[in-house]
Amino acid sequence: MSDVIFEPLKFKNLTVKNRIFRSNVAGRFDNYDGSGNQARINWELKFAKGGVGAIISSFVPVHDRGRIIANYATIHQDDRIPFWRALGKAVHEHDCKYILQLSHGGRQRDIPDIKYEKGLSSTAKSDPLHGFKCDAMTKADIKEAVTAFAEGARRAREAGLDGVELHGANGYLITQFLSSAINDRKDEYGGSLENRARFVIEIVKAIRARVGSDFHLQMKISATEYNDALLFLRLEGSGNTVQESAQVCKWLVEAGVDAIHVSTGSAFPHPRNPAGADIDVKVLAGTYAQLASSGTNTFRNLLFFHGELTGEAFRKAWNAAGVPKEKIEGVSLSDSHVIKQAVSVPVLCTGGFQTASVIRKAIANGDCDAVSMARPLIANNDLVKQFAAGHDRADRPCTYCNKCLVHVVEHPLGCYEESRFPSREAMLDEVMSVFHPSSFV
Repeated sequence: MSDVIFEPLKFKNLTVKNRIFRSNVAGRFDNYDGSGNQARINWELKFAKGGVGAIISSFVPVHDRGRIIANYATIHQDDRIPFWRALGKAVHEHDCKYILQLSHGGRQRDIPDIKYEKGLSSTAKSDPLHGFKCDAMTKADIKEAVTAFAEGARRAREAGLDGVELHGANGYLITQFLSSAINDRKDEYGGSLENRARFVIEIVKAIRARVGSDFHLQMKISATEYNDALLFLRLEGSGNTVQESAQVCKWLVEAGVDAIHVSTGSAFPHPRNPAGADIDVKVLAGTYAQLASSGTNTFRNLLFFHGELTGEAFRKAWNAAGVPKEKIEGVSLSDSHVIKQAVSVPVLCTGGFQTASVIRKAIANGDCDAVSMARPLIANNDLVKQFAAGHDRADRPCTYCNKCLVHVVEHPLGCYEESRFPSREAMLDEVMSVFHPSSFV
C-alpha cells in the first residue's frame, strides 16, 4: 500500500517529493554583516541528505533593520544572491526543494546589531517580556518594508530557489500588524481585522507584481496567538483567534498566496511554541546574558533567571502556560484543520511532529496536507529515511527539552540533550559537525 507521507505534494507552482518539510530553524552560522558562509550550507545539507521533501530556510531578513540577531544570512541586497544560489544548488543535488523565508523582526529582536538601536513596528510600545524598544512605522517606512519583501522574493527567484515563505507568525513584524493585541494604530493599518491585514496583503501583491504568478509563495501564520499566555503579556490582551486568522488566510489566497503554514503563539519563544517538556533555567540564565542590554526588561529578567526561587517560579509559570508533554506532537492541528476548511490551497502544520502514524492520521483526517519539523529533525537528521524504512518513530526521539533553542543565542545550534548521546564529547562533536567542511567560495 502507498504511504501518504511519501506521496508528492503539488502546489500551483511547485511539487515536493514527500509531505515532510524542515521548518524554519538555524543558528548563528553566518557572518556579522549578514553574508552567508559554508556552515549554513553544511547545516541545510544535513536535512536534504536526511530525506526531507523541502527545507524552509531560517529567518532571512529582507532589510538590515529587520534583523533579530547578527550572524544570520540576509537577502536585503543583490550581493547576497550568489550565496543563496550556491546553497540552493547544493540542496537540489539531493532532490530537495528550498524555500527561503522572507522575514523582518520588527520590535522582536534578540540582540540588535550595531547600526540600529530600535526596531520598527506597528506600534511604539516595547514588547512586554524583554522590553525591546521600537518606533511605530510611518507610511514611508511601511512602503519601504513592502518593497523590501518584494525585492527579497525577486532575489530568491534569481538565486534559483524554489519559492519563498512570508514569516507572518510568532511575533515578528507581520504578526505585529495582524495582531489585535499588539497593533494599536489609528490609521488604515490598524483597528479592524481588514485594516490590520492590509500590510501583509500589500506585501503579497507587491511580490506578485515583482516576480509574477508562477513562483511559489506561502505564508506562515500564528493561527491562535495566545498573547496573554504569560502574566508579563496580559496587559496586551489575547490577540487573534483562529477564526480571525482563517479570514486573513482567505484574503491571502485571493491576493496570490499558494499555501498556508500554520503555527501558534504571538512571540518566539512562546510557552506553546516551541512547546516543551520543561525549561532548563540554569542554561537559560547563562545564555540570556547575551540579551542583558538589549531591552529595558532584559537585565531584570536575567536576575530573575539567576535567582533560585525566582528562576523556579519562572519555570513553573512557563510550563503552566504551555501544553503537557503528551499533547506536544500536533499541538496546532486543531487550528490547521479550521484553516484547511477555509482555504483552497495546501496547508502545512508545524508543532512537534516526529511519529509517522500521527502524521499519516493528520493528513488522512484532512487536518493538513503536510507537516514541518525543526527540533525532531535536529535530534534525528535522517528521521524521514527512518520513516521510509518502516519505523514509526526514531529509537532516540526528540525529548522536547528545548535545550537546542536555549543554547542558540550563544552557541552553535544542535541537540544538547546529553541523554541522547553516548557521551558529552559525542554530543559536542555532532554540534560542531556543522563547521566541516569549512570553506565557501
